[in-house]
Formats: sequence, structure tokens, C-alpha cells
Amino acid sequence: MSANVQKHELELSAAVGPQLYRLLRDRIIRGELPPGTRVSETEFAVAYQVSRQPVREAFIKLAEENLVMVRPQRGTFVTRISVPAVMTARFIREAVEADIVRRVAEIADTAAIAALEGQIAQQRAVTENAEPSVFMRLDEEFHRMLAQFAGEDAVWDYLEGLKTQMNRVRHISARQFALDKLVAQHAAIVDAIRNGDAAKAEGGMRLHLREIIHDLPDIVRTRPDYFEDVGEGN
Repeated sequence: MSANVQKHELELSAAVGPQLYRLLRDRIIRGELPPGTRVSETEFAVAYQVSRQPVREAFIKLAEENLVMVRPQRGTFVTRISVPAVMTARFIREAVEADIVRRVAEIADTAAIAALEGQIAQQRAVTENAEPSVFMRLDEEFHRMLAQFAGEDAVWDYLEGLKTQMNRVRHISARQFALDKLVAQHAAIVDAIRNGDAAKAEGGMRLHLREIIHDLPDIVRTRPDYFEDVGEGN
């Protein structure tokens, strides 16, 4: 079995195609299947003990999200990351989440604040010893929780499809940089919410979501092969 193909259990009583799509999408976003990796319908079909058809369906959906691309006569490859797409997603997230956190600061009750503080405690607990992917899951939960407390669950679901390329960079960043700074930024946002300071909460969120602007040049410099139109071999 190829090193790029790892066996994951599928629920065979449910549709296989969507499961494969979610598994492969997650592996690409987390960097387990790095940019430029060649992926094979046959290898994945053998690994998951399914026909090639559901794998092909998963590849089609991944291609629609610009996570894989077919190169005629060469095969299917995980796409390299588009810096402009990352920056566009970051801009949209800042605009949306600044409003979300402002609303949460205005309406959060004791239970909401306690839940957010619990989330920060979990983040602090994993920054030293856990895999970066564990922190990234908590980070995602934190931002989704804010959207829920603002009554904007649907907005977060909409953002999910827009921030795919940004999430790929964020996973690289979590492996490359210390996580304490991000936790401190989250904690500052929660402090502002606890104090009912909407302006400070908004400012904290804007600062937090601009962190990637500072990290991205270093990431591109250290991994130019992961990005479009950077370095050699693109």
C-alpha cells in the first residue's frame, strides 16, 4: 500500500462516496496528503476495499473545491495552495467574524461565557503535548461556538466552503509556530466578551484573523513547493 494511502474504516451501511470525500478532504486540509501528491483511484479503491466508482465521485467533488486536479496523461494530484484564495478567505472571515463577536459581546449570558472559558482551558491543555491537529479542531470549535452564540450557525456553515485554502495554511502554521500566541488571542476575545466590551472583542478578533498575514510569508519561504507559482517544479 502506498504511503499516501492509509486504511480508514468506512461505514458500509451508508453511502461510501460521501465518506471517502470527507476523509480525503480532511487529509488534504490537514496536510496528510501534501500539495503536489499524486493520488490514485485504484490505490484508494484497494485500500478501502471499494470499487473505483465512489473514489472517482470523491475525486470529482474534491476537484470542484480545487483540492485535486487532473493532469492529462499524468494523473490526479493534490493542488498547491493559492495565496490569493487564502487572503480572500481571510478578508471575508474578518468581516464576518468581527460582527459575530461584537454581537456575542452584547448578548452573551453566563452560560455562554462559561462555555467559552471552558474552551480556552481545553486549548491551553493541549498546546504543549498534543498534535497540532487536536488544537486545530478546538480552534474550529471555538469559532463555530461564537457563531452559534451569535445565532449565526448558518453563516459559519457558509464560511466552511470559502476557507478551505486558508485552513490548509493554518494547519501548516500550527505545526510550524508556537500555539500559545493563538490561545492568548482567543483568551483576550473571551475576556472582552465577559466584560461586555463589544469594541474590544471586535478588535481582538480582527487582530487574531490577521495573524496569518504575518505567518504566510515565512510558510511560503520554507515550503515553496506547497504553493502555486512559487519556487521550482510548479
